[in-house]
Parts: sequence; structure tokens; C-alpha cells
Amino acid sequence: MSDWFQKFFRRNGFGLSLFMLAVVFFWIVVMIVLPQLLMLDFSFRFNWHHMAPAKMGGPEDVYTLTHYKFLIYGSPNNPDPFNIVDVTVFFRTILAAICITGFDLALCYPIAYYLAQVAKGGKARFFVLALIVPFWVNEILRAFAFRILFGEEGTINALLLATDLLDQPIDFVRENVALYAGLGYAYVLLMIFPIYNAVESLDRNQIEAARDLGAGWPRIHWRVVIPFAKPGITSGCTMVFMLTAGALALPQIIGGPSSLWFTQIIYQWFNTGSNWPRGSAYAIVLLISCVLLVLLMMRVFKVRIGEIGR
Repeated sequence: MSDWFQKFFRRNGFGLSLFMLAVVFFWIVVMIVLPQLLMLDFSFRFNWHHMAPAKMGGPEDVYTLTHYKFLIYGSPNNPDPFNIVDVTVFFRTILAAICITGFDLALCYPIAYYLAQVAKGGKARFFVLALIVPFWVNEILRAFAFRILFGEEGTINALLLATDLLDQPIDFVRENVALYAGLGYAYVLLMIFPIYNAVESLDRNQIEAARDLGAGWPRIHWRVVIPFAKPGITSGCTMVFMLTAGALALPQIIGGPSSLWFTQIIYQWFNTGSNWPRGSAYAIVLLISCVLLVLLMMRVFKVRIGEIGR
């Protein structure tokens, strides 16, 4: 480690190196670690949100698992054995995030491969620009655009009715099609570019050698390209999955009445219910579940954390 620091300071100079380390330290500790630790502390407080400031830290300010139990069992007056609504929304959010991540991977892998190994010069630059420009528009505005596009009186229904493919309009918002399409589109760049970076560094001679040996394109991708691009695929899937599971704006704007997202429940506890300990407990459960699922997938596909940042 000391050798690494010596090389780092020698390469970048003392002032710049110190500044870079300070920025990284501030970002990791102040912006990530401390808020999560505070939220973890809140999640174990029982009645902190109703407690007078003078009583905080006193005998009434105790740590408890009440808020975690509430997620599983609900209130004491709940006639059901479990908190069916919250538990169902939680698993539905995780499952939907997995499906959207898989959809984005299937959609973005061919695009990333085309950009990295096929498109050259001006064609590649034009393609990249065409991907990036739509994301210059604010996420909220794009969400409302999806609502207009998929609405009962929206553009898609108008086209389907005009071509006699439908007899009556379909409310894609109520059917959650708009939500899943919006979430799938929102993070495509975070899937494309990690895969692109990985595939671009693949030696083209390996692909040509596989073709000379008689391998078809499906086998080339399965045995040559995908194993080489696993770090980029893992990085893209991790970002898309985490951001999809933690999305709030899109479910709020284009989600149907039956598409409650787990982050919306968290928001309700924090904002409407003014119950920060319970909202913190729900947020910690979502965070830990997503991290554990990502680590499990990395273990299944034999990808180390150090490989993702390459």
C-alpha cells in the first residue's frame, strides 16, 4: 500500500494527489458512509420521531427491532400473519428490477458490441451522439413524455387505432407498461458504456481466429466475447439493478394505481408519515437486499469486485 501511495504522489505531484485523496475521502465518508450509518441508527430507534429533544439519549431513547418487525408482520392489529402489502411490494420491486435489468442487457449488448467492434469513424460518433442527446432532457420531463406517449389518449394508442390494430385504446399506464418501459429506457446508457468499454479492448484477432476455426457468431459471442466482457456486463447490470430498485420519480409519475414501488412506501414513511425510523428501516432492508443479491450474482458468474473497475 505504501508503494502505491509513493507511486501515486510521484506521478501526480504532492498538491494534486492530496487534493484528489481529500475529494475521494470526502465523497466516500461524508456523502456515502455517514448518511448510511445515521440511517442505520435511526432504524433502531423506537419513538425517536415523537420524542422531545431533551429526552433524546435518555432511558426512553432505546434501540429496538420494532420497525423491522413492522415490515414483516405489520401493526399489532393486523389480522393477517404478515404485512402482506409491504412484503408483496418489496418482492415485486426486486423482481421487476431483475427483469428490467435483464431486458436492458439483452437490448444493450448488441448495441455495445456494434459500437465497439463494428462501427467506425463518423458512424460510431453519430451513433454515440444519438444515444446521448435524448438524455440531455431532464428525467422528470422524460417521464411525463412517456406518460403522454403511453397514455390512453397518447401517441401509441392513436397509431394503433389509426391502423385498425386496436378497436379501443389500452391504458398502458394503468397496465404498468409505461412504467417498465420508462425504467428500462432510463438507464440504458449505464448498461451500454460499461459493456462497450470492455468489448472495445477485446483483440479483434481473437474473433477472427474463432471464425477461421469454423465457429458461428452465437458461439463466438458465448465463448469469446461475453467471457471477456463479463466485468463490463456485471458493472452495467449492477448499476441498472440498483438504480431501478431505488427509483422514485418514475414510479411516482408513470406508475399505475397497482404498481406501488417499494421506494414509494419509504418516501411515505419519511415524508407523509414523518416516521424517519421506520422509513430508515425500510430503506436499510432494500439496500442490504440489493447489495446481497448483487454479490450473489457476482459469485454465481465468478466476477470479482476488482474486475468491475477495470
